[in-house]
Amino acid sequence: MSVAPTTGSEEPVTSQTSGTETPFYTPEGPALKRVMKSRHLFMITLAGVIGTGLFLGTGQVIGSAGPGGTIVAYLVGGVLLYLTMVCLGEMSVVMPVSGSFQAHATKYIGPATGFTIGWVYWISWASFIGLEFTAAGITMKFWFPDTPTWVWSAIFIAVLFLVNCFTARSFAETEYALAAVKVLAVGVFIVLGVLAITGVIKMDGIEAPGLSNFTSNGGFFPVGFGAVFAAMMTVVYTFMGSEVMGVVAGETENPRKAVPKAVRTIVFRLVFLYLGSILILIALIPWEQLGLDESPFVTVFKAIGIPYAAGIMNFVILVAILSVGNTGLYMCTRILWSLAQEKAAPRVFGVTTKRGIPIWGLLFTLVFGLLSLMTEFVAADTVFVFLISVSGVGGALCWMTIALSQYRFRRQYVRGGGKVKDLPYAAPMFPLTPILVILMNCVVFVSMAFDDTQRLSLILGLGCVPVFYAIYQWGIKPRIAAVATPDPAA
Repeated sequence: MSVAPTTGSEEPVTSQTSGTETPFYTPEGPALKRVMKSRHLFMITLAGVIGTGLFLGTGQVIGSAGPGGTIVAYLVGGVLLYLTMVCLGEMSVVMPVSGSFQAHATKYIGPATGFTIGWVYWISWASFIGLEFTAAGITMKFWFPDTPTWVWSAIFIAVLFLVNCFTARSFAETEYALAAVKVLAVGVFIVLGVLAITGVIKMDGIEAPGLSNFTSNGGFFPVGFGAVFAAMMTVVYTFMGSEVMGVVAGETENPRKAVPKAVRTIVFRLVFLYLGSILILIALIPWEQLGLDESPFVTVFKAIGIPYAAGIMNFVILVAILSVGNTGLYMCTRILWSLAQEKAAPRVFGVTTKRGIPIWGLLFTLVFGLLSLMTEFVAADTVFVFLISVSGVGGALCWMTIALSQYRFRRQYVRGGGKVKDLPYAAPMFPLTPILVILMNCVVFVSMAFDDTQRLSLILGLGCVPVFYAIYQWGIKPRIAAVATPDPAA
């Protein structure tokens, strides 16, 4: 089996879709370079999950599902995250390419699936990039209320574009710093929260609440156990972004060592940070008082008496927004690069600079993100709704594809005489693990179907899948075959 080189910072990423190790070279230079360290892989994956979903979205989940529903939803989401990550970990060690799950799907499921999940996932991320830049501009109004939003948005666009177009290492170092800010903020919040719960720190002069808020306002499941299913899509969506590990592995030195180490530690730390924060929030603030009006972190910091609490959390939220935009640009660019190698996207998206950056894919992603933002104003009821719907289900489809790819790979590997103990990293409990990932995501989709607020997103998001399959079968596949077939007259 062909694997990409895993040592040396200047080695190009190699093709995984043929039987030979053929580096992808372009007229501008080698395609991509392994310039990231294991520390980058670890922190970038953390950053991909710790975002506005934690700092803002948890309040909405707790306010709608109650203490018990929220805890169960995040526990189930954590299990799903773990199962998905071990599947991705196995594939990223065997086939560490920047196309990640898209390239894995092409090889082990089929080119049509690789094409479909690549473009669905690209749309789901690219559509949100413009929204993130706008959100960053709005966030700056906290300190500069008289400055137009577009000014700050333009500044952030320019900064993150430069970060991504210089080198992959510049992206990695920037994201490492942004991740450190987010992890530090969550860590400080948990420590202060524990001190407040135990009475070491007073909250607005009241007695330490202890654990009374878990049951004193309608019980542990005040809105019923069914609230767990209603909250699951939000929880799963919050955990989306962890798949960036597979993409980063394609440009990480020695992924055979870095990826297994990351998988073994990241999931448990993420679950600890999320569950720790949620337990603190539930313990300190009555669940019915939480929602989207204010970040629950700000609510707690204010109650504890932290000076400038709103300003501090506003900064952390800004960091989270910029981190999402930064990661989105990086992942979309690499997915386009992978699609171009398979002739499933315009060839220009596979062209890289001498520093190993797919510059045209980066520009196209940025322009698409900004145009998708405009649709909120000129086509809010049609195009914008479609783009947001694809974004809502794209991540879950990606996780299902990761699981199916790992299932197909393992069976093919064993049938070919391979021994599981010889794999650099093997997902445990096969075949139960990938099957559970697929079934649990199907449950999420069924839950969406019974939710009036999410049903349209489900229909539009899943509806685009057969469209992309049709485009591949009747448009892309014949073109690839025509190029591969030699002209008899030649």
